[in-house]
Amino acid sequence: MSDPLDPLDLLPDGVVLAGADGTVRAVNAVAATMLAVDRGDAVGRPLDEVLALTDHDARTWTDANAPYVGLSTRSGIPEQSWLLPDGTEVLVTARLHREVRNGPVSAVAVDLRSGRGRARLDRDRSDLVATLAHELRSPLTGVKGFVQALLNRWDKLTDEQKRLMLTTASADADRLSRLITELLDVARIDTGRLQLHRRPTELGRKTELVRDSIAVVTSTPIELEVEPDLPPVDADPDKVMQVVANVVENAVRHGSGTVRVHVGRWGEDTDHLAVTVTDEGDGIAPELRQRIFTKFWTEGTGGGSGLGLYIVRGLVRAHGGTIVVDDRPGGGARIVTTWPVAHSVQP
Repeated sequence: MSDPLDPLDLLPDGVVLAGADGTVRAVNAVAATMLAVDRGDAVGRPLDEVLALTDHDARTWTDANAPYVGLSTRSGIPEQSWLLPDGTEVLVTARLHREVRNGPVSAVAVDLRSGRGRARLDRDRSDLVATLAHELRSPLTGVKGFVQALLNRWDKLTDEQKRLMLTTASADADRLSRLITELLDVARIDTGRLQLHRRPTELGRKTELVRDSIAVVTSTPIELEVEPDLPPVDADPDKVMQVVANVVENAVRHGSGTVRVHVGRWGEDTDHLAVTVTDEGDGIAPELRQRIFTKFWTEGTGGGSGLGLYIVRGLVRAHGGTIVVDDRPGGGARIVTTWPVAHSVQP
């Protein structure tokens, strides 16, 4: 009688499973071939020995990602590029399983994808170059045009004309700076190298500052409600403001009527607070609710680089929170971001 078929061998990707003690429990045929290991010998060995992956700096996958340590809210390791023992490039991602919320890692599932994934990354890079060329051209043209006009006609221009040109050039320079910041954030999220400086943060106060700054530059009414006596969240305060600003600005661009922002306890989990942003526009069709978080999504005429919501999802997930998009009762869109409560606040 032939040996029973291992269900893991039905998967197109390589899979390595390790238990809570860091030893390998299973290796499918694809992974065994990629890693050049014997499946029988691999079971029971330490994960770092079997998963012989290195980067261009000779770091190992397990040393770089430390799957068994780190934040207790971490549930996975994003897709990264690594080298097999024979020098072949593969894309690697992992899922960290915990039997209880915020408990220790009970199992690690590592997925190794063949070089076919590299073609997708190459297409992403091509899209990035094309988007950069388009997004950078407009503000650069503005800055260059106004500076050239000032240089050529300085003595003929009035003080008011000079002030207008310099103000416009400054605004275009700010736009360039924001785009560069967004691109750096995308790169850090994609490579798993995003750094967070977490500390107890007053979510309501940070949201109020965002509301005030956006209200100065838009005629759209923005109403804010903050529930009383909220505990601080465990978050990077700068990233909190970046996320809230992106979501509120998106509601202002794509919605209509009043934008409403509510900060309070999340009904589904008392260990999280939620920032809920609603608008009175046409809403977001169900089939688009995942696409809006992809790179360069710019449906509509609101402008922007198309990177804002992609960064929002990456930052929220890095904090161990969630983001949900659905309909506002009565019409419009609703986006909810959640943030973990800081349980150990230092005096």
